[in-house]
Amino acid sequence: MALKFDDQVIYDVLSEALLSGQLAAGAKLGEQRLATTFGVTRERIRKVLHRLGHERLIEIIPNRGAYVVNPSIQDAHEIYEARRIVEGGIAWRLAECLNDEQRASLRIHFASEQHAHHQRSRAESVRLSGEFHIILAHMTGNDFLIRTMQELVAKTSMLVALFEDSNATACAVDEHEAILRALEERDSPAAAHAMMVHLALIETRLLPRAVPAGKADVLPALRRAIDSYAARKAASPAGDR
Repeated sequence: MALKFDDQVIYDVLSEALLSGQLAAGAKLGEQRLATTFGVTRERIRKVLHRLGHERLIEIIPNRGAYVVNPSIQDAHEIYEARRIVEGGIAWRLAECLNDEQRASLRIHFASEQHAHHQRSRAESVRLSGEFHIILAHMTGNDFLIRTMQELVAKTSMLVALFEDSNATACAVDEHEAILRALEERDSPAAAHAMMVHLALIETRLLPRAVPAGKADVLPALRRAIDSYAARKAASPAGDR
């Protein structure tokens, strides 16, 4: 059965291509070209692009259109410094009060991260890695911290997608386990330290890409992403529903 490109499928394909680093930084996401590729109207593409823009996966520039975000390494340094300051405190606080239900929830999520890594699913690994940090923020019960972390994680998810080697996801999984162990042991200094080391190590793994920003055509990579998505759906037991 042919793949039906409803709004969610278009979003899933584009977000997977973005989070797996398949689309070059700064590349233009032209509405008409995307509409032709997916066989849908520009209005539907525009709706999906605005959703991706809200999630900070792309940049919407008034009167110019949508582009893959194009952060600099200096942007990365500033964002990760902010994350170390904020998340060191989050880890310290949670180690003081983590309950059994929260511990079980984190272990379940960590198992999902391990599975994504073993399946070599780059986009899913990046998504779940960011979600781990947002879950920790939610466990503080502090709405301001939650909003702050959602903003920071959205920015750094694309930094990782664009600048981190695809083989580095194993490191992130191991580093999350170190954080989780410290939280479970209620060791606040160790939890804060593990968190700050983890974020510092991610920063050191970020390297500029060789392709100049905005020079690569997104359509070949996007067509590969569509084919990959369609193949997975066809192979899934739920693929015909």
